[in-house]
Amino acid sequence: MEMVLLTALGVGGATVIGALIGFLTKGFSHKFSDIVLSFAAGVMLSAAVLGLVLPSLEYGGKWGLLITIAGIFIGALCLNLIDKLVPHLHKMIGSDSEEHRNADLSKVLLFVTAIAIHNLPEGIAAGVGFGSGNVSQALMIAGGIALQNIPEGMVIIGPMLAAGVTPKKTFVCAMFTGLVEVIGTLIGYFAVSVSAAVLPFALAFAGGTMLYVISDEMIPETHAHGSERGATYALLVGFCLMLVSDVLLG
Repeated sequence: MEMVLLTALGVGGATVIGALIGFLTKGFSHKFSDIVLSFAAGVMLSAAVLGLVLPSLEYGGKWGLLITIAGIFIGALCLNLIDKLVPHLHKMIGSDSEEHRNADLSKVLLFVTAIAIHNLPEGIAAGVGFGSGNVSQALMIAGGIALQNIPEGMVIIGPMLAAGVTPKKTFVCAMFTGLVEVIGTLIGYFAVSVSAAVLPFALAFAGGTMLYVISDEMIPETHAHGSERGATYALLVGFCLMLVSDVLLG
């Protein structure tokens, strides 16, 4: 349990680390953040497939294939519903436009709320990984999510400061979005621990949410500023790095 709690704090804390970096790197180019985000997407893609989808098939037994496919689609549909109910994360980030420089506080609060809601299923994915009992795969999943949270933490700083929010309050908001992920990790862990029967579906559901985030938010964002080729190779490097790690850790 101690490892789960520490990992939850690490996953949530990665957003805060990203926010701190965001304060220091406000002048960095889009290409830099695109490469970092693409690398994180590759790591998350590998973690989703190797750490969630394939174990779901393994634990599902006779009905493993149907359970896994259903879990993936239901997980993706849940995030799709969230996208309809709250602002789409990267549609609100857009950085340097005059519209964002003049954004009012209500938009900023909506923006922070959207990030927090999107972070909840990512935290659940990390917790479900630990609930499976495979610590190495759980750490791989959590590591992938944490890496994704660093550039996410970086990009939330600019719009908030531009809207007139003080640096102190901006940092507190970033901490709040990270705290939601900690809560999600604990929810995922306890949900699977209470009933092992839900493990195959929970793994696939978490995998579906991660795949949705990668395809719907991360990849489009990294291809929006003319750095498609570099972003693609960064994704492949991230994917292969986690593939190597999975093989070496057994």
